[in-house]
Amino acid sequence: METGEKMNNEKEVSSVLRRKILIGVMAFQGLSGLVGGFGLMADPSGASLQIPLEWLEGSPFTDYLIPGIVLFLILGVIPLGVVVGLRKRMRWSRHAAIAVGVALCIWIAVEIAVIGYQADPPLQLIYGIVGIAILLLSLSLPKKAP
Repeated sequence: METGEKMNNEKEVSSVLRRKILIGVMAFQGLSGLVGGFGLMADPSGASLQIPLEWLEGSPFTDYLIPGIVLFLILGVIPLGVVVGLRKRMRWSRHAAIAVGVALCIWIAVEIAVIGYQADPPLQLIYGIVGIAILLLSLSLPKKAP
């Protein structure tokens, strides 16, 4: 095998691996968005998820219903749709994955601005890292689906 062919093969393997990792991270985000969003919609007080209503003081929300709906749809349903697109190598899937990464980073930034940083449990840190990982992995994929 020539050096050029070997490099192309390595690039293709690397791209496939990044896509698979992105699919896994995106599936994690989608499933956790569904579970968290459903939990907030089912109990808008946040008590069942051990999220105090006091965190919403000074925000436009009196309970967690609207944040739960947004979490369920934008950071739950949409990422799972992107997983399908990535698996099928749909042309739009790279851009949609980038959008999910941006949406998650914005969600975390707004959450920290509204309720402050909550270190226990470290969900903001974890999902901030997930958002950055989704962005970096999405941006690293070829612009054309392989």
